[in-house]
Amino acid sequence: MDRLRIDKWLWAARFYKTRSLATDEIDKGRVAINGQAAKPAREVKVGDTVSMRREGVTRTVLVKGLSDVRGPAPVAQELYEETPESLAERQRATEQRRFAREPALAIEHGRPTKRGRRELDEAQRAGWGDRWSASIDDEDPPKR
Repeated sequence: MDRLRIDKWLWAARFYKTRSLATDEIDKGRVAINGQAAKPAREVKVGDTVSMRREGVTRTVLVKGLSDVRGPAPVAQELYEETPESLAERQRATEQRRFAREPALAIEHGRPTKRGRRELDEAQRAGWGDRWSASIDDEDPPKR
C-alpha cells in the first residue's frame, strides 16, 4: 500500500476518534496536505506534510507510514513525526492558556434564578440603584 485516503489515515493515526469526525474536519477546511486544502478522498503518501487545526493550534506532521487499521496508540504514533515548529507552537499555546485564562471562566454564576432576580428587583426598588457610590448616606435617604 503506497497511498491511503486522508480521512482513513487520520483515523488510524488516532488524531480523530471516528472517520466521520475526520471527514467533518476535512470538509470544514481544517486539514491541509502539503499546503493545499484537502478533501476526504484525497490520498496521502509517505513523505507528505499534513497540517491540522484543532482547538486553535495548528499541528503539522510528516507522514512516516500508512495504515488502514486503527491500532494501539504506540503503533499509531509511529505513522507520523511532528515537526519541531509544530511542537514549539503547541508548547507556546499551552503556556499561554495556563497563564492567560479565558475571561469567561471567571464567571462563577450564570444568570440569576427566579428568586435571585426578584431579590435584585426588590433591592433596586428600595433605592439601591439611585446611589452614585457604594457609601451609605444616613442624612439623605432616597425619596420614593
